[in-house]
Amino acid sequence: MTNAPFNGLHSDAENKIVAESEETHHNESIKALVLGALGIVYGDIGTSPLYTFREIFVQGGIQPDPRSIMGALSLIFWTIFLVVTVKYVIFILRADNKGEGGILALTALALRRRKEGRRSLILLTLGVVGAALFYGDCVITPAISVLSAIEGLEIITPKLHHWVVPIVLLVLIGLFVVQRFGTEHVGKLFGPVMLIWFTTLGLLGALQIVAHPGVLLAISPHYALTFLAHQGWIGFVILGAVVLCVTGGEALYADMGHFGRTPIRMAWFGLVWPALLLNYFGQGGLLLADPGAIENPFYRLAPEWALYPLLLLAAAATVIASQAVISGAYSLTSQAVHLGYLPRLEVRHTSAIEAGQIYVPVVNWLLLAAVIALVVGFGSSSNLAAAYGIAVTGTMIVTTLLGYVVFRRYGRVSPVTLVTVATGFLVIDVAFFSANLLKIVHGGWFPLLVAALVWYVMSTWIQGRTALFTRRYGDALPIERLLDRTEKVPIRTARTAVYMTGDLSTVPPSLLHNLKHNMVLHERVILMKIEAMEMPRLADSERIAVDKLGKGFFSVLVRYGFMEEPDVPAALQACRRFGLAVDPMEVSYFLNRETLRASKNPDLPRWREPLFITLHAIAGDASKFFKIPPGQVVELGTQIEI
Repeated sequence: MTNAPFNGLHSDAENKIVAESEETHHNESIKALVLGALGIVYGDIGTSPLYTFREIFVQGGIQPDPRSIMGALSLIFWTIFLVVTVKYVIFILRADNKGEGGILALTALALRRRKEGRRSLILLTLGVVGAALFYGDCVITPAISVLSAIEGLEIITPKLHHWVVPIVLLVLIGLFVVQRFGTEHVGKLFGPVMLIWFTTLGLLGALQIVAHPGVLLAISPHYALTFLAHQGWIGFVILGAVVLCVTGGEALYADMGHFGRTPIRMAWFGLVWPALLLNYFGQGGLLLADPGAIENPFYRLAPEWALYPLLLLAAAATVIASQAVISGAYSLTSQAVHLGYLPRLEVRHTSAIEAGQIYVPVVNWLLLAAVIALVVGFGSSSNLAAAYGIAVTGTMIVTTLLGYVVFRRYGRVSPVTLVTVATGFLVIDVAFFSANLLKIVHGGWFPLLVAALVWYVMSTWIQGRTALFTRRYGDALPIERLLDRTEKVPIRTARTAVYMTGDLSTVPPSLLHNLKHNMVLHERVILMKIEAMEMPRLADSERIAVDKLGKGFFSVLVRYGFMEEPDVPAALQACRRFGLAVDPMEVSYFLNRETLRASKNPDLPRWREPLFITLHAIAGDASKFFKIPPGQVVELGTQIEI
């Protein structure tokens, strides 16, 4: 890649992994990466022309007269330019966390090396809120995308109206059911299909622009400002529909780690942006000639003979857009688990080649249930559009705030410039978010409800883990005191014992229980702590730290990035270079299996305590999560009041 990382965002040492990632991408075909970006990154925003222009007039309750058409077009043009091109493509893509993007990666970067305190709590809360809002977006995007595509049947013949919802449900159910098998083979078709899709968007729009070239005058911001001023309060309401043209903009940043910023930018400037603008302006030209086409201006762009092929292509594009969002939900969940924001969940790898292709069963089925409820409950893309946008614009605000913190800490940007740019973005984000708040009574409560539930789960788990850690280790026996008493232990048996712990300075509960009931210590005792870092990946040289405590005791700190999976046996073998050589067949791993009970004086608020106890009980198996061989695991149970 020719694009260099943002100067000053990381130190030279921290940029090592970024450079390696960029070099890897450079060795691949740029064309292949650009094609892949078309299929994954731009699926959501690429299907927005199916409904955006129509919804501006439907939600605003205005007639498609020439002044309104030109004003709406101008708003779309400048919204895409300012929000997607300037904010995300030019600025936010520069704020990478060692090559990775996304709301949690940005949160981790903002929190890096920051001590606990009020500011850290605020930043963490922002990140959790942003992640929760992303899940709200993940629920509504598949529903509105597929609905808007299949509604093209009504253009072919109104008699098919009653078949729209059943067909949409079949498509969506099929999409979620096949997730367990992975998308490795089907995914190879995503790029070519979306290449055809964006080319078609551009051609359909260009034909109308040639017939009505005057529509290009809408590029002038004068039309947008005049339109908003003329409409008054309705103009503010219309902003809630205008923002539909940039839904999916967050995907540019979230998928940066998969493709690199250069292919994403090349795809945007080379095809996606021009194709979107051509199609929107083409719809505007069509409406200037035939205001009655507002019923569905996208499909009206095509001649009758092309309606069936266009319908099939649109259905394929919306399925791809849905797939991208679903995969994003899996990735976000995996990141949250490794960062400690969610309990351990089952994560299945669906590809032996691509580590990023994963499947999270519980997320899959919860998303499907929510999507079915949306389709059945709302019934049409227009009804869903009235609920769409709140989660998207909320995430945009969080990205701006966290981006400001990151650029202020790491960026070589003057404070005046940074404040000016961030304030400008924030004004735009808040304006769109405020306009979308009006949609709450019209269905906007649903994605907010999903986001609120996710926030409740994540914030409870984070707070609960802190309280549980205090219960475990707050008054635990210091390791030095145990070392002083090892001579009193009557038996030191052969083999090596590895005790998993969250605090290397104290004696793990499992070790105390083993001593208490068996009065036995192994010949070699290793205290091992797994620490999740606020960066996606670590170099091997930074991963392991070994400390020889004496009397056969060792402490081992193993660090992993939030995009990596812990592997305890592999980490143990890597300790050889630090002088700690262990026969993998002569190791017993001791884990503490805890049962939590409600306390009369709980460490958590009453409205959080039952949820945390439930989450802790259903958390995935620790030995499987850490890749510990099941035949070498010894679990010791204990009860803790919390």
